[in-house]
Amino acid sequence: MSEPQPTQPQSLLSIVAHCDNFSVSEEKITPGGEKLVSWRLTPDLSSPVLGLLRPCVVDQLKLESSNVWNFSLSGTSESISFASSLDTPAKRTRVMKEMCERWRDTGLWPDQIGPKKWRAEMYPIFRNPFGKRDAPLAEDGEVETGDDSTNYAFMMERAACALVGVVTYGVHMTVYEGGPEGEFIGNGDELQGYRIWVPKRARTKQTWPGYLDNSVAGGIPSGLGIFESVVKEAMEEASIPEYIVRKHAKATGVISYFYRTDAGWLQPEVEYVSSSSSGGVQTSYLLTIQEVESFELLELPEVESRIRAGLFKPNCAVVLIDFMINHGLITPDNEPDFLEIVTRIHGRFDYDRW
Repeated sequence: MSEPQPTQPQSLLSIVAHCDNFSVSEEKITPGGEKLVSWRLTPDLSSPVLGLLRPCVVDQLKLESSNVWNFSLSGTSESISFASSLDTPAKRTRVMKEMCERWRDTGLWPDQIGPKKWRAEMYPIFRNPFGKRDAPLAEDGEVETGDDSTNYAFMMERAACALVGVVTYGVHMTVYEGGPEGEFIGNGDELQGYRIWVPKRARTKQTWPGYLDNSVAGGIPSGLGIFESVVKEAMEEASIPEYIVRKHAKATGVISYFYRTDAGWLQPEVEYVSSSSSGGVQTSYLLTIQEVESFELLELPEVESRIRAGLFKPNCAVVLIDFMINHGLITPDNEPDFLEIVTRIHGRFDYDRW
């Protein structure tokens, strides 16, 4: 993927629509004409649906061991599940780990799980994607506990999650200066007074190289809670010490969107959002490291201009739009698409159709 080139100014709704660009039809047919297949946890048709599978993945699973996968047909509705014998999170984790690594090593879907795309990071998968986050706070998902009563179902390689259309989770922290809560200029210049620390992604990044990013952002891997992931990413991406994050970062909400890549892979994603005034974040902490090419402290009107020009990684643009909504800077009075924007970034992925 090449670095972004600025576009003509876009509406904020069009920026949101670029990130939340997929909806599930009743027939589960994609814009490309592919019939999606439900991936269930167990062969029971009342079992929770974990993800949505494209035909190429379904065909590949049919070549796998019959001791691992179960294929069901109810009327015209097809579904795939783990075999009944895979009845614990650890057993499912081992199966997914072996299979995904083998797919990588044999060259399947190199655009998604090839050696250059592989993350070597495990993500927890849940029965109910909107339910309790009760995955074990340990990275080794192959440790057998015998407990299959939790919402946590298993864990799998991060890069492979889009192959099976499961919901994944991340964290974002916006580091800003100025703009005290409740103070508005009132003359149409509400964005004035806020400044945001904006990094540019390194050109060597596996995804979205050269795009503008949020101050701190990253996935929530197995073994870490939500806030601990913020702490980890803040240190790795912006060299912000742990005590600074713990003192100043505040949870402000959550966004969700359903993204379909240009290659057709499905990425329903949830992002836990926080923000931090930069009272304790000195410029010296925002260092250039391998994950980030540079940091800029930008006035919020300039941030909005670059969002509209398509220079931000799509989900980071949505997080910053949410920041402006939460701070009363984007309102129903100054944004004609306000309600559409708010509902689009707090959706449920048409989950009842999965």
